[in-house]
Amino acid sequence: MFKHRGLSLAVAVFCGSVAAAQSPSLPAGAAQAKVTTACMECHESRIILQQRLSKVVWAKEVDKMVKWGALVDPADQDRFVDYLSANFPADKPAEPAVRTASEKKK
Repeated sequence: MFKHRGLSLAVAVFCGSVAAAQSPSLPAGAAQAKVTTACMECHESRIILQQRLSKVVWAKEVDKMVKWGALVDPADQDRFVDYLSANFPADKPAEPAVRTASEKKK
C-alpha cells in the first residue's frame, strides 16, 4: 500500500517538475515568486509573458483572476499589479509565442 503512495508522489513531483521546466520563468522582481505560484496554478507563464496591459487593466485582470479562484492574499494584490505592469506594460513589445517540443507534436 505504501509503495503505491510513494510512486504516486514521485510521479506527481516529476510531472510538476517537467511542467515547470517547460514554462518560461517570469522576470526577477519582488513579487515574482508569489505571482508565479498564484498564476501557474492554472496556466503557463507564456500567457502572462505575451500580455501587454496598462496598470489599470492589470488591476482588473488580477481582480478577475482572484474572482475566478486565484489564491492571492488581498494585501499582495497591489504588489501583483505593480510587478505585472512594470514587466509587461502596454508600451512594450509582446514576447513571441514559443511552442515547446511537446506542443509541436500535437
